[in-house]
Amino acid sequence: MHQLTKELLLRPSGQGLIEFTHQVTEVIHEAGIQQGLCTLFVRHTSASLIIQENADPSVRDDLEAFLNRLVPENDPIYTHTDEGPDDMPAHIKGVLTATTLSVPIVAGRLVLGTWQGIYLWEHRHHRSARKVVVHAIGQ
Repeated sequence: MHQLTKELLLRPSGQGLIEFTHQVTEVIHEAGIQQGLCTLFVRHTSASLIIQENADPSVRDDLEAFLNRLVPENDPIYTHTDEGPDDMPAHIKGVLTATTLSVPIVAGRLVLGTWQGIYLWEHRHHRSARKVVVHAIGQ
């Protein structure tokens, strides 16, 4: 049984989906695992992880527009407002999505669909860096 844990540093320029499938694939190759499981965890409460279509950017735009409509900024019900109008909505968006993902590894590759990619979903307008832990385990 082999395993490798690595922390990736992603630098989003603002709200939106940032694909980082390639970086995760590099960790799998470095680990030398042919069959196993890759687990990802974002170490923040105002960002999330998703697997989504990586072919048509309008899918990502529509997802962002939908979530912004579902969880608007400047809602008067929010009491946590010290860090700006995007902070509490970012926490809610993080709860509605996911902070962890698991992807099988078969034949040394992530088992993703043809049009699937791994994304960090940044929910804040201004962030300098996000940390994602990648853990691969298997044979």
